Amino acid sequence: MDNTYLIEKDFHELLKERSAYEETINLMQWDMRTKIPKNAVEQRAEVVGFLAEKIHQIETSEKMKYFIDILKDNTEDDVMKKIVTEQEETYERNRKIPTDEYKTYVMLQSKSEAVWEEAREKADFSLFQPYLEELVEYNKKFASYWGYEENIYDALLHNYEPGVTVKTLDEVFPSLRNSLQQLVERISASPFRPNPSILTDHFPKQDQEAFSMEILKKMGYDFSSGRLDETIHPFAIALNQQDVRITTRYDEKDFRTAVFGTIHEGGHALYEQNIADELANTPLATGTSMGIHESQSLFWENFVGRGKAFWEANYDLFKKYAPASFQHVPLDDFYQTINEVKPSLIRIEADELTYPLHIMVRYELEKALINNEIEVADLPGLWNEKMKDYLGVQPPTDREGVLQDIHWAGGDFGYFPSYALGYMYAAQFFDRFSRENDLESIIASGDFQPVKQWLGEHIHKHGKMKKPLEIIKNVTNEGLNPDHLVRYLTQKYSAVYRLS
Repeated sequence: MDNTYLIEKDFHELLKERSAYEETINLMQWDMRTKIPKNAVEQRAEVVGFLAEKIHQIETSEKMKYFIDILKDNTEDDVMKKIVTEQEETYERNRKIPTDEYKTYVMLQSKSEAVWEEAREKADFSLFQPYLEELVEYNKKFASYWGYEENIYDALLHNYEPGVTVKTLDEVFPSLRNSLQQLVERISASPFRPNPSILTDHFPKQDQEAFSMEILKKMGYDFSSGRLDETIHPFAIALNQQDVRITTRYDEKDFRTAVFGTIHEGGHALYEQNIADELANTPLATGTSMGIHESQSLFWENFVGRGKAFWEANYDLFKKYAPASFQHVPLDDFYQTINEVKPSLIRIEADELTYPLHIMVRYELEKALINNEIEVADLPGLWNEKMKDYLGVQPPTDREGVLQDIHWAGGDFGYFPSYALGYMYAAQFFDRFSRENDLESIIASGDFQPVKQWLGEHIHKHGKMKKPLEIIKNVTNEGLNPDHLVRYLTQKYSAVYRLS
């Protein structure tokens, strides 16, 4: 038997061991964000730290290095070549971080999330501040270990969006921000106003959940390989391709939070559930980047879920679960109201036009933190200033301000730009899909399978076999292009607000 085959077989076994630890950590993190008793957090953080240490040891082991060195020039299999490339990069980056530092950092992440929840509930940033200061220092230290060419923040961006740098973002974001703010100003000057009061009657949580689950089934989310739960901050998490879980948050005075949040997380889950089976238990069995991941959730949430055709197909189903006051709301009024543009305090409740402005606030703050331009103690005040400048709103407390997102509590510096990048990617995918298919007719038919299949074929099945910018180029025949998003939003909201 060929010796390379035996080596590849042993390599897969090592990768399966790593995947087993990772799956266990993800299950614990799901539990910590949904079910765990408060007093159990400390012990759970210790266990997560222990398992994370095991993963770090595997990824930086001599055994891993042996397989990388043997296989990178001695395999003909394309999947194996890509796996080796991914593992070599992981090996080179992770071996620069001492194992004890990595373990301590992972434990800090788990504890920080629990403290963040308490601080958010009490609207008291001071509770969270010392943990955030430690997290920031660790991220600076890790970034310096990894190295960078122009900006230390690039080293963190690479973890979530390989190929994208501060230079890229600082070229794209200002023009996008100007375009969006100009459109918001035009809308503010329009005499036409949707009436949000028609959608804010009490809508029982169980009925919102029932409708949301119906929509997830239509999208193609496989409940035999997933579940829907409730949490403070919605998320999707893949334990493996047969267990991809999503969560949402219910507001009985505004159903939009749960419905659109569930569709959003469902988009993430469809990506993970439909990665090619041949990539299972390998580093390639996940989304290629957070930007591409966000493009999938935002494609479903905004380009499908907030579209007129979606509600033409599902309005009767919606009214089946909605309270009596919704029964006589005309579809046109309903559509205009769910697409109301109103600069808001909370990112996950933002309308699709002002949403990217929320991301730019966070990007600029965390970039400044990592570059030693501001201190953690400065964040609440600077947050409020930027929200006023970009969105014209001022948070009344830190709960609605700097404490609203979980990302910094998890140490996810470099993550936030992915949301805006994902939105731009989604607009490019939407443009390409619409050139090849009649999207509105497909959605209006109530059969979403052609959309799921197209995304699966062009994006999902590849997992991490392709780099994010490679996928963009292959699917759209161009690189990152914010013009598609600006054009989509201008056309849509010119119609919604009857702009001349």
